Amino acid sequence: MDIRVKICGLKEPAHIEAAVDNGAAYIGLVFFPKSPRHVEIPTAARLALMVPPGVAKVALTVNATDAELDAITSAVPLDMLQLHGAESPEQVAEVRARYGLPVMKAVGVAEAGDLKAIETYGKVADQLLVDAKPPKGAALPGGNGLAFDWRLVAKKYWPCPWMLAGGLTPDNVAEAIRLTGARQVDVSSGVESAPGVKDADLIRAFIAAAKRAVSV
Repeated sequence: MDIRVKICGLKEPAHIEAAVDNGAAYIGLVFFPKSPRHVEIPTAARLALMVPPGVAKVALTVNATDAELDAITSAVPLDMLQLHGAESPEQVAEVRARYGLPVMKAVGVAEAGDLKAIETYGKVADQLLVDAKPPKGAALPGGNGLAFDWRLVAKKYWPCPWMLAGGLTPDNVAEAIRLTGARQVDVSSGVESAPGVKDADLIRAFIAAAKRAVSV
C-alpha cells in the first residue's frame, strides 16, 4: 500500500501545484493568525479550487469557535477539518456532527503517558495526527520542526487511521516510516526555506522519499 502524504501550510499556487503534481494525498490550509502559514479565507478558497478531485483539502484550525468554523466551511470547499488545539473529545464529536465533514484530531506526544489521549480521541475522530508536543510556552501547537521519539508509536494500532507528524524532512521521513510503520505522513516546516515559505524542490523531495520508503 502506498504512503499517503499531507503537505500542510500551503499559501501559494505554485506550491499547491508542486504538491499535487508529485502525488500528495492531502493539502493543508492553515487558519490560525499566529502561524506564519496562516491564509485568509478568500485566498484559501482560491487555492482550494486548484486542487483536483481525489486530493483531500484539509482546514487546520486551533480552538476555533463555531462562528469561525462557519465562516471557513461556508466559503472554502473542504474535504476534512483538522483540529489542532485543546479541543475536547466532546468538541471533536460536535464539530463532526455540525459540519458533516471528517475530522482529524491532532494529539501531541512527548512521552509514553501521552499515548492514552490517542486512544481517547481515536474513538470520536475520523483520523488522528500524531505530532510532537510543542515546547512549554510555544506560540504554535504544531509546525515547530520538532520530532519526538518515534519508538513510542512504533507498530501501534489505533482506533482509527493515523498520520505521523513532527520534525519530518526529506532526509528523515523514510526512517520515520520504517520505524513506526506509519502509512500516512504530514509535513509543514520540513519543506520550507524559511518559516511559512514553502520550497517546491523540498516538497518534491519529501514526497519522493516517503514513497520510496515503502519498497525498502
